[in-house]
Amino acid sequence: MNIKNAQNEVDQWIKAHGVRYFNELTNMAQLTEEVGEVARIIARRYGEQSEKPSDRDKDLGEELADVLFVVLCLANQTGIDLQASFDKKLELKTKRDHQRHQDNKKLK
Repeated sequence: MNIKNAQNEVDQWIKAHGVRYFNELTNMAQLTEEVGEVARIIARRYGEQSEKPSDRDKDLGEELADVLFVVLCLANQTGIDLQASFDKKLELKTKRDHQRHQDNKKLK
C-alpha cells in the first residue's frame, strides 16, 4: 500500500466509523501521546530502563501503527498529499545526505 492509499483508507474509516476528524490540536496531542507510548517501549525494551511486567505485552508495531494513523489523519485534515511530500523529502535527503553519511567515520 502506498501512502496515498493509506490516507484514503483512513479517510474512509473516519467517514464510516467516526463522527468526524478530531480537530488538529487534539490530533497533535494524540500524536504526542502515541509517540510517548513508542518511546516507553523502546526505552524499556532496547534502552537501559528495566521493563515493567505491564510493559512486556505491549506491541511496538501496534504503537507505531497508532502514530502512523494519527499522522495520516493530520495530513488529511490539513490537505497534505503525504505521498508527494514523502517522495520530495526522500529525494532531498538522497541528494543531501548520501555522501555525508558515507563519509561519517562514526558510522563505520
